[in-house]
Amino acid sequence: MEKGEVLISVDQVSKKFCKDLKTGLKYGLQDLFTNVFKKGDSSSLRPKEFWAVKDVSFELRRGECLGLIGHNGAGKSTLLKMLNGLIRPDQGYITMHGRVGALIELGAGFNPILTGRENIYNNGAVLGFNKSEISKKLDAIIEFAELKEFIDMPVQHYSSGMKVRLGFAVAAQMEPDILIIDEVLAVGDIGFRAKCLNKIGKMLPTCTTIIVSHNMPQIARTCNRVIMMESGKLLIDTPNISDGFDLYYNAVGDLTGDRIISGNMDIDLVDFKINDCNPLEVVDLSFNSAISLKLSLAVKETVSNYFVSYAFIDSETKIVANLFSYIEGITFNKTGSVVISSEIEKLNLGAGNYIISVSLNEVLASGSRGKIYYHNTNIGIVKIIGVTTAVGPVQFLGSWKETKLNEDDTI
Repeated sequence: MEKGEVLISVDQVSKKFCKDLKTGLKYGLQDLFTNVFKKGDSSSLRPKEFWAVKDVSFELRRGECLGLIGHNGAGKSTLLKMLNGLIRPDQGYITMHGRVGALIELGAGFNPILTGRENIYNNGAVLGFNKSEISKKLDAIIEFAELKEFIDMPVQHYSSGMKVRLGFAVAAQMEPDILIIDEVLAVGDIGFRAKCLNKIGKMLPTCTTIIVSHNMPQIARTCNRVIMMESGKLLIDTPNISDGFDLYYNAVGDLTGDRIISGNMDIDLVDFKINDCNPLEVVDLSFNSAISLKLSLAVKETVSNYFVSYAFIDSETKIVANLFSYIEGITFNKTGSVVISSEIEKLNLGAGNYIISVSLNEVLASGSRGKIYYHNTNIGIVKIIGVTTAVGPVQFLGSWKETKLNEDDTI
């Protein structure tokens, strides 16, 4: 096993598909006939065809972990299926060296009517192991998958999380030279995902890994190289993870028009400002800078005490931070034309785009939330720039101190 040897070589690979099933079947028959009698021309598109992957080239060496990122339809899954041999490229060449363990679709490779134990032997055989070699690894696979009670149950009765646990356990414990993972780690509990990432970290020196995910913190934690794809093309291939993330966030598309408003409309939103900017466009903010939020409202006489809450929502629709007036003991009761201003002195969110949600809720005597007067899931969007690490959704700024210990000192 040579450290740093090239395990994956992708040379000018392209793959096209047809948007229409009947037309695609016709083209397939034509291509089959053409390739039997002469070499066909696959370099041009016919009507209703499009390039899912176009002219992609890269090499991966043992010890590298590649994060393959891009928005839906970028061509990531198509590329992985070509790497795994499920489909063949129309142009270019792919060279793979060593055993390949792949989790590219939930439950792919499992026979649903066989038990988990039987599927372990099947998958191991596909990877080139004989029965005795698989038997030696069987206990470790079952223990890692945490499926001891269910290992002799047909896989068709497994939950999605159980299938992922078994699939990853087989792929990882069989010690592949190449490990390919496509989004499946998004399924299941956080404890098992952390366990998988730790396992990948241990495997890195002996294999090469490709991870496809929309979870940028996961990519940043695990990968030492990132490729960004868009519309089938490779936009960037870099060891600088932050550069890849910048392209990913810039290509997020138009979020500003997708607004959902609800409530009983006893309060109407007249205007909203982020740092006195129009929030109909994405507002750029430097990391750890101040942010001011200003609501202009039309409040009806029927409204009693209410409080304001903001939520900052990341690209995976997770709430990563809140700003509640009620937590600070502040409620509002003025009616008519009302402006409510608030400010966060230092917004230390990580790099990326964050949707701001706002909710105006009645305050009950018990202190709990009453009726919702107004709720908007997308009142504005901020983009945090100037973060060098771009790993987590929140970046703390702590105090640091280095102390040199003498031989007799203790921590």
